[in-house]
Amino acid sequence: MHIKVNEVNVSYSGNIKVSKLPKINSSAAAATVFFENWNKDNIELHESFKLMLLNNNNRVKGIYTLSNGGITGTLVDLRILFAVVLKSLTTAVILAHNHPSGTLRPSHPDKSLTRKIKEAAVFFDIKVLDHLIINPEGNFFSFADEGIL
Repeated sequence: MHIKVNEVNVSYSGNIKVSKLPKINSSAAAATVFFENWNKDNIELHESFKLMLLNNNNRVKGIYTLSNGGITGTLVDLRILFAVVLKSLTTAVILAHNHPSGTLRPSHPDKSLTRKIKEAAVFFDIKVLDHLIINPEGNFFSFADEGIL
């Protein structure tokens, strides 16, 4: 008897030379890359949560939109977050989400989620370098800069 199952394929495809990828050396640099790659048509309409995937030299491999939510929040599934990070062979991440209201203050759930992601990342030897809150004008709040990462 032959039992058949589906094949699981894990891949990452990049077509930009590593030397041409943006290098992140500050929260401002990360915020600029996120903001320039955010859809300006909906940044003030609903929250989105994104991952910046970095190589070992802090060059941006890509940005992944993990979730799009409502006006005041979006759900983040840690299993999907880490599936993306592991599939892309990423060594460090920067998290970001937008606040359509324009406020840059992190909420209690923002802080709790950041702590949970950082604690889980330790098991995979992945660095969580920052979590940014970005508003529709491109201003940002950095968890790392404020010492709450």
